[in-house]
Amino acid sequence: MTLRMLAGLLLGGLTMNALADCPALLQSDLQQLRSRDRIDLCERFAGKPLLVVNTASHCGFAPQFKGLEALYQRFKGQDLQVLGVPSDDFKQEADDSAETAKVCYVNYGVTFTMSEPQAVRGDDAIPLFRELAKQTSAPRWNFYKYVVDRNGKVIASFSSMTKPDDESLVKAVEQAIASTTAQ
Repeated sequence: MTLRMLAGLLLGGLTMNALADCPALLQSDLQQLRSRDRIDLCERFAGKPLLVVNTASHCGFAPQFKGLEALYQRFKGQDLQVLGVPSDDFKQEADDSAETAKVCYVNYGVTFTMSEPQAVRGDDAIPLFRELAKQTSAPRWNFYKYVVDRNGKVIASFSSMTKPDDESLVKAVEQAIASTTAQ
């Protein structure tokens, strides 16, 4: 066996092991908003508490971006990750991702991870949202929130009406932060 073949087997084994350690929820990737970079969900979020939110730039709930950013800033030192996933499933997302980025980054100062617009409901939903729906329910409107523990399990979901500083959402985030990864 050549050194190249051995390296390939080792790297392949590591990749398979890494995928085996990655929860089903995170076994996909997304295009980062206004970037050429892809977001490998396993690489970025596995083993970390996560808040996933489907967003829309022209939704009446868009001011929640400010509260989501505040929540992220409050808990990012404790490993909390926030993933915003813009979607036009409810016909309230900008037609141009440059406008989406402006709303998020300029208007609301978002620093947490944002993807390019994606389908979040029905047969066209991306794998992340199919798994979120499988564990709880599909989003019923924009700014539906899912709190995910370090093992990729949804521990709570919240309607659009739930503001990011709501006590029940904050408690769920704290529970996700306190979770431990399965060994």
